[in-house]
Amino acid sequence: MGGGVTTVMIRRLTFEDLETVVAMEAANRPAPWTETVFRDELAAENRIYLAADQDGVVGWGGLMLVGDEAHVTNLLVDPEWRRRGIGLELMLALIEAAVSEGARHLTLEVRSTNEEARRLYARLGLAPVGVRRGYYGDDDALILWVHDIDVDVYRERLEGLR
Repeated sequence: MGGGVTTVMIRRLTFEDLETVVAMEAANRPAPWTETVFRDELAAENRIYLAADQDGVVGWGGLMLVGDEAHVTNLLVDPEWRRRGIGLELMLALIEAAVSEGARHLTLEVRSTNEEARRLYARLGLAPVGVRRGYYGDDDALILWVHDIDVDVYRERLEGLR
């Protein structure tokens, strides 16, 4: 599979999804989260995890809310489903959920070598503000931020991406 835009249903990630999510995580990450980590994240009050569903989970993303800040903790689209706009759909849904919970700013870390993800985040207005050396063990993390995600100008920017 590959290419083109695919419409997926964005919904809450559930405990029932974890077998698929943990397998995808293990197949695509050098230091994958375990089922226990996912269970703890799904159970935490200040977390939002969403799934991209196309007759099963093909991607997911999550964030942690702290005060008026939202921190993206995890985002993964199955490699067979990439380059179809699913990562963008997940991020748009996460941002919308964050704003609805009172977030005004968004941050995340991304591998310095992950050019595709960096392009996606730049489209969303996230800009580098620092580096965490060796954050991923084998790679540095770029710290990205976008402020004022709750204002009309930013909402209009996102609408232009839909």
